[in-house]
Amino acid sequence: MQPSTNHGQPVWLRIAIVLASLCVLIAPARAYADLPAPAIPGCTTDVLPSGGLSLVCIPIPGVTGPATGWNHGFVVYAHGYVNFNEPLQLLPDGTAIPLLVLSQGFGFAATSYRQNGLAILEGVEDTEELMAALARQFGQLPAYIVGASEGGLVATLLVERSGSFIGGLAACGPIGTVRGQIDYFGDFRVLFDEYFPHLIPGEAIAIPSSVIENWYTGYYDQIFNALVADPARTDELLRVGHVAHPFNPALPATFAIQARFALDVLRYSIFATNDGFKKLGGHTFDNRDRVYTGSSNDVELNRRVHRFNAQKTALSALQGYETSGNLNKPLVTLHTTGDHVIPYALHEPPYLGKVLSQAKGSFLAQYAPPTFGHCTFTPSDLLTAFSDLRTRSGF
Repeated sequence: MQPSTNHGQPVWLRIAIVLASLCVLIAPARAYADLPAPAIPGCTTDVLPSGGLSLVCIPIPGVTGPATGWNHGFVVYAHGYVNFNEPLQLLPDGTAIPLLVLSQGFGFAATSYRQNGLAILEGVEDTEELMAALARQFGQLPAYIVGASEGGLVATLLVERSGSFIGGLAACGPIGTVRGQIDYFGDFRVLFDEYFPHLIPGEAIAIPSSVIENWYTGYYDQIFNALVADPARTDELLRVGHVAHPFNPALPATFAIQARFALDVLRYSIFATNDGFKKLGGHTFDNRDRVYTGSSNDVELNRRVHRFNAQKTALSALQGYETSGNLNKPLVTLHTTGDHVIPYALHEPPYLGKVLSQAKGSFLAQYAPPTFGHCTFTPSDLLTAFSDLRTRSGF
């Protein structure tokens, strides 16, 4: 069905743009204790048996939803990575996504998961708990799973392993190789230590607690200033680390963007390393045979860079986080080609290969907006991908 238009712009797109802009006016939900009432009209909160927090929203006709009201379907959302030392959050990715969902006539549901940090398997289990709670309250209703970043992997695993959903949308997720993603963060950390030595204490597989505690109050600004002060060195670091980034020396803002992109990647080294070690029973970063290229002196760089061997017990545990590509329901993926945190090339082509090896290619559709940034989608990007998912699932 073709959407109606006004002044050449689809109604759903105009609504989406307005709703997306509202996210700056509506405070996102934080910890459960800080949320006496839901931030979005028509929402209720609860606690799941696992201890994860849950949010369930039904569209209000003419307020958060269309005049026709609720279509008796749900979009269940799996959120992105939250630092392990932060409180549980119901909407860490903000309110734009639930508002977009409600505007389309769907109910919206989400869980904080029972824990932060590395929470992929827990996210899968807690989302299943949330689905059971929805079934008790509303009966069996059609539902889509949608996830972003870490939640994109949660969504993909649920489409592969669960019968609870009629399809899924995985945005900017590490769906091709979790081990490769961890190595990507580790590689960037050891390279950073060579290009900008002595700025971060500790090493790639062990982060001092003082660095974690003072990352945003001291280290962040110090590193940002060092990166901006030497843009050529920063650019080479990003290139050797295969970090997608814009670079135009004629535009001074480019240097600040480079620095922010580098710090975005370093964040995962700082906050995810110790947490991952604890939950996996060891560290999985391995660069013993890695050859780094693209520097001004590759021989010297490879001689000097710190080397680490992965621990077998941790690698064994990590296998449970990997996707299979075995789809029996439609999955649509959305990934910017210039994603600097979860690289497009590291995940989307390999995941397509997994799906094709299972002879399940008809269940997969991939969208790749040619822009920089992690999960930097427009409302149009999201709604186009979701519309395709609806067409493929028949709801």
